[in-house]
Amino acid sequence: MRIAVIGAGAIGGLVAGYLKDKGEAVTLVGRAQAVEAIKARGLAISGVRGDFLVSLDITDTLNYIPDLVILATKTQDIAAALKSNAHLLQNCLFLTTQNGVQADAEVSKYIPRENIISSIVMFGATNLEPGKVVHNFEGSWILGSVFNSQVSEKIISLSNVLGNIFPVIVSQKMLGMKYLKIFANANNCLPAILGKSMQEVFSDLAVSRISIAIWKEGFEIINQAGINLVSLPGFPVERITQLISLPRAEAAQIFSKIMQNLSQAPLYGSILQSIMRGKVSEIDYINGEFVRLAKKNNLGSPLNKILVEMVHQVEESNRFFSKDDLCAQTKELI
Repeated sequence: MRIAVIGAGAIGGLVAGYLKDKGEAVTLVGRAQAVEAIKARGLAISGVRGDFLVSLDITDTLNYIPDLVILATKTQDIAAALKSNAHLLQNCLFLTTQNGVQADAEVSKYIPRENIISSIVMFGATNLEPGKVVHNFEGSWILGSVFNSQVSEKIISLSNVLGNIFPVIVSQKMLGMKYLKIFANANNCLPAILGKSMQEVFSDLAVSRISIAIWKEGFEIINQAGINLVSLPGFPVERITQLISLPRAEAAQIFSKIMQNLSQAPLYGSILQSIMRGKVSEIDYINGEFVRLAKKNNLGSPLNKILVEMVHQVEESNRFFSKDDLCAQTKELI
């Protein structure tokens, strides 16, 4: 199977490297800086599976028709990634990996729906420098379709390939799982606002209290919108419902311990990683999804709205907020 991985960031680089290490025919498609670095030195992967170097083909423009495309860009970059390549991709098996729930609909503007397989990435990686990826923690790779609940032969075939590098789970309830994954990512906005690692940010109980408030507001919006959340491996719906039902101080202590133990290496979250690379983040598809749903259903989302705005301010100014700034702007909402 000829595989093209579009997006040479944390997830794209990690997946391409692991697939190549297992003998797959992989081409990585990335931006100029990543192309230059990987052509010159290879792709350096470190983290929970040890340190090793992978030599793989990388280009800034896809120039052949692959059998499988793994799209590992951010949602906001999908249009730019596919416009120039759509003529090559009409008959390919196409896998989305993005956070949030909007990516598959965006991809379907360019690719036939029957060829699109959706996925949820439960493993974690960091990419702060072109050509270097840190694999922070293990996790499964969930496959399914948001357009059709049936498990197709295409999904089974893909699961056999990806199962060589990560445990694969096939689901018929992808949309409910994708909405729950938003909760898993929703607190990434806080390290992005403060410009610090997740371990450092969530060691502070005052900030962890804000995290619980994010979940509480988001859960109320999801519930009022009539969306049924579906548990993820290692992240059940009950984690949300139990923590938001506890006294805020107690919940913050539990949350703080969980977040500090996610990874031995510093973990920054996808939103801060984008900002640190000078890119626009995916905040509008994570906390911004709560805001969008609230507006659609005539509900309020004051906390998530403020946090989305603060992340955009960081993106525009390249200046992080202090903890005191963050607490001052959110104190009336937690």
